[in-house]
Amino acid sequence: MKIFKKTLSASVAAITMSVAAFGMSSSADAETLKLSHQWSTGDIRHKVAQIVADEVKAANVDLEIQIFPSGSLFKANEQWTPMERGQLDMIVYPLAYAGGRIPATNLTLMPALVKNHDHAERLNNSPFMAKMEELLNENGVVTIAKGWLAGGFASTKGCIRVPDDVKGLQIRAAGKSFEQMLQGAGASIAAMPSSEIYPAMQTGVLDATNTSSSSFVSYRIYEQVKCYTPAAGNALWFMYQPVLMSKKSYDKLNDAQKAALAAAAKKAEAFYSAEGRKEDETSIQVFKDAGVEIADLTDADFKAWQDIAKKTSYAKFVEETPGGQELLDMALSVE
Repeated sequence: MKIFKKTLSASVAAITMSVAAFGMSSSADAETLKLSHQWSTGDIRHKVAQIVADEVKAANVDLEIQIFPSGSLFKANEQWTPMERGQLDMIVYPLAYAGGRIPATNLTLMPALVKNHDHAERLNNSPFMAKMEELLNENGVVTIAKGWLAGGFASTKGCIRVPDDVKGLQIRAAGKSFEQMLQGAGASIAAMPSSEIYPAMQTGVLDATNTSSSSFVSYRIYEQVKCYTPAAGNALWFMYQPVLMSKKSYDKLNDAQKAALAAAAKKAEAFYSAEGRKEDETSIQVFKDAGVEIADLTDADFKAWQDIAKKTSYAKFVEETPGGQELLDMALSVE
């Protein structure tokens, strides 16, 4: 009888462990993707990622996305390689950061290439972006949600409307292609992260800068400048910052999970576009309230900058990029 009790106890224990293991297995059946980005939870790019995660979870397709903000999983410049290899599933990423690996992506941070948010949306649905996606796929990456953020110029000296306005200025440029264009217009370049713009202007080290609309506000640059050239009807600075996914991770998903991701991306893209526009408008109001002069770019001003860019940034891109002229022509053909 004692032997039977021992055997029964052992059997119950085994069954209990099996049930627990089954429960764990069932829970584990819901695929969990890891998404990394470099921004705080208050940033528009985190909110875009959160929309994708929330919508996918609500679709009940056994797929969840765990977000790691503020570089908590990988630092900004360390995300691409693990994603490409399938060790990291998803990232929100300024695509031009991949320019060293995929030179064609430098075109997604090119001066005077994107005029405004409406133009950016047309680019998203153009053969140019389809070609860009082909290149990403070849490098093990899939685009989940597209998005552009805009920026402008500000100066402690006066308004920047045309290339002649930057001659002799010490200016911080956001991106290599902008440095090339501004040098071509006669400016001197001071390289620094956006977090250092304020003290550099305060001490007279820096005369002008360009950066994103949100950075102009978050770093309180309106306290140091006389004039702000915002992203409005015409903008020189646009940066493509999509939600990307490892192709290895994407290919493991079933059709229902892929459909849920696509539906989530559609909602996220609409939010991205609307909030990007709001950030531009908010920055204009903040600068106005601070007593800073606002200088909008006319179509003629935009063309003058684009003419400089063609001789500098665009020419350098074509020189350094296989198939660069074709890609550039495809982008410029979108009106």
